[in-house]
Amino acid sequence: MAQEAGHAAAEAAGHAAESAGMPQLDFSTFGNQIFWLLVTLVVIYWVLSRIALPRIAAVLADRQGTIAGDLAAAEELKLKAQDAEAAYEKALADARSEAQKIAAETRAEIQKDLDAATAKADAEIAARAAESEARITEIRAGAVEAAKTVAKDTAAEIIAAMGGKADAKALTAAVSARLKG
Repeated sequence: MAQEAGHAAAEAAGHAAESAGMPQLDFSTFGNQIFWLLVTLVVIYWVLSRIALPRIAAVLADRQGTIAGDLAAAEELKLKAQDAEAAYEKALADARSEAQKIAAETRAEIQKDLDAATAKADAEIAARAAESEARITEIRAGAVEAAKTVAKDTAAEIIAAMGGKADAKALTAAVSARLKG
């Protein structure tokens, strides 16, 4: 009987376990379960509100500050870049105008030197032309005198060859009259 009593006790325990079902659905333990649920929720809320959420908020605030600082730095660098570009454009325009000014001055100097060289060359040409004119006039005068002399000598020789005697004054007057036209 002892075996039967043990067996019966085991069946009763098994049957009692089967009839109880899931402990979460046992209405006799709802009060305990709700109490511990509230205690757990309060503890979780307290841990989150005092420890986790402030850390998360600090990280988010830090990120927001970093982002805002980076945006401000980017804007400042953008303004500096625009200022640098404007300064570069101004320097480039100044350099171009300075280059044009230097080129104009150089052209003016070259033109001035060219004008001076042209004036000097014109003066030399005029001096040589005047010198050449003087030589030509001198050569003409010498040629006329040489022609007169040759003409007188030739005329005297012709007259002498014909058997006459030529008068020097008459020969000079005849040659002068003939040369004049």
